Amino acid sequence: MARACLHLTSSALLILTALICYNLFAVDAKLHHRRPMLLPLQLSSRNHSQQRHLDNIRRHLQQSELSPSTPNARMRLYDDLLSNGYYTTRLWIGTPPQEFALIVDTGSTVTYVPCSSCAHCGKHQDPRFQPDLSDTYQPVKCNPSCNCDDEQKQCTYDRRYAEMSSSSGVLGEDVISFGNESELVPQRAVFGCENRETGDLYSQRADGIMGLGRGQLSIMDQLVDKNVIGDSFSLCYGGMDVGGGAMVLGNITPPPEMVFSHSDPFRSPYYNIELKEMHVAGKRLKLPAGVFDGRHGTVLDSGTTYAYLPKDAFVAFKDALLREVHFLKRVRGPDPNFDDICVSGAGRDVSQLSKIFPEVEMVFNNGNKLLLSPENYLFRHTKLSGAYCLGIFPNTESTTLLGGILVRNTLVTYDRGNDRIGFLKTNCSELWRRVQSSGAPAPAPLVSQSNDTNREIPLPPTPSASPPSVLPGSFHIGLITFDMSISTNDSKLKLNFKELGELISKELEVDNSQVRLLNVTSKGNEYLVRWGIFPASSANYISNSTALSIILRLRDHHMQFPERFGNYKLVEWNAEPQRKSSWWRHHYLAVVLGFIATLSLSAIGIWLVLRFRRKSITAYEPVASPIPEQELQPLQS
Repeated sequence: MARACLHLTSSALLILTALICYNLFAVDAKLHHRRPMLLPLQLSSRNHSQQRHLDNIRRHLQQSELSPSTPNARMRLYDDLLSNGYYTTRLWIGTPPQEFALIVDTGSTVTYVPCSSCAHCGKHQDPRFQPDLSDTYQPVKCNPSCNCDDEQKQCTYDRRYAEMSSSSGVLGEDVISFGNESELVPQRAVFGCENRETGDLYSQRADGIMGLGRGQLSIMDQLVDKNVIGDSFSLCYGGMDVGGGAMVLGNITPPPEMVFSHSDPFRSPYYNIELKEMHVAGKRLKLPAGVFDGRHGTVLDSGTTYAYLPKDAFVAFKDALLREVHFLKRVRGPDPNFDDICVSGAGRDVSQLSKIFPEVEMVFNNGNKLLLSPENYLFRHTKLSGAYCLGIFPNTESTTLLGGILVRNTLVTYDRGNDRIGFLKTNCSELWRRVQSSGAPAPAPLVSQSNDTNREIPLPPTPSASPPSVLPGSFHIGLITFDMSISTNDSKLKLNFKELGELISKELEVDNSQVRLLNVTSKGNEYLVRWGIFPASSANYISNSTALSIILRLRDHHMQFPERFGNYKLVEWNAEPQRKSSWWRHHYLAVVLGFIATLSLSAIGIWLVLRFRRKSITAYEPVASPIPEQELQPLQS
């Protein structure tokens, strides 16, 4: 979904803008349909650049007064870049909160979700936003700085994209919550309430877009303007076969190993870096100076799946890479309609790919280098085991576009306040665990979604406090059940529930024996699975701290599975109190053993009595029975 954003005021401007955008980011038509770019190309004017410059000065002054203890919003990323084409996070809008799964897009400046009044919206992951059910929703009234609806009452937005998808609707303002791990309390913000969507926006599973780009409607700009967070955010995407990751809105302390590149906010509305050259296996690609500085320069966009290099740079990179792996066999790609560059014979173990494929370095203008591992430029062949395909493609236009594949397992900090972008290779799944372990309380209590259990469970306290030792009501959890729907990408793929159970036990940090499959129903590539978490073999109940940890992980979707398991969604969970044991339940073993002993002794006694009686009958002689003849002995005198 190429986010070439068009601001429309008339039909003539629409046609002109579409033509300009088409020429700005022309991608090979063969690749365009399959690997759409998610970069919104906003038409910029001199006045617009001057306004950004004034906004930048104002924000620098605001940030200088920001307290070092200013909170940030720590959020989880979901889905998988190659399976879904995007990463999502979850936002809660309104009072009471309504939950949405939104694509994290650094190339978009508007956050929008489907509205309940939408006349043409697809079926997405969550129900549509219902303004009437929110006590805090307010429409953004028509004013000179916005486009208005036909009745001239409410501000509107309209976004059209180069691959012919679009989103349009009205602007509203409401309370936005950032989740359980966020230190940042809920904030009022302006967002789009969709009344119409077309193309990929209509058919995608995600509910909408979370715009993190530069612009007045960007969620980042709104929070920074309120002075509630620092002018920075960070993204960390999971590695190959893992997915998920972490996001932080606000300042973080950059690790000493993080390498930075300057980012010019006035060159374009997009986040750019100053890429000077690339090295493959330690050898610099022979390219003309400034090859990566054409048109918009080198742009980072989290909404784009792959990477696109200017044609000359792509050819040089491809040839250098293939020379280094000449011993591998060239194979056709997973889709015969596309001419992918794929090789086989590298094995399935991702951790061993660096021994086969070469290192790639990106060198910035300041001399800093970002090392790319094979998972940053390869994707797994979906039909041939041990085969991989190149995830970098030619761009027929001179801009260099770096999508999410290039920064897998890389912490990327968009330090807007200091006009720089930092990179640090790390394990993003483990980073999320570290981020999550230091989470702050959420704005609302956690309530069981089951009809059977209606108790409230307190959320974790601030990091300085200790976790609660008991749940309200002082009852013990005897069983936790949860239903999850799983959607696989291949209808012929049969899920390995044993492996899935082991992954669940690892994610919930319990023993394998505690996770049991209770029920499975399936239809095509859709599964509804019920799992049960039981007490450890040495315990009669699940400890309160363990139960609370499990419930929080389930509620906030803190489980990550390899991409071969497809997508999952928690449908319902339920925590059942430990059943009170009766006297018989406490003593049933002793009773059973006593009964068996009594039965055994009784059987032995009966057997002895019968045996004695048989002997007695044999020894009895009647009175009239004949005397056996015996030899008489003579009497001695």
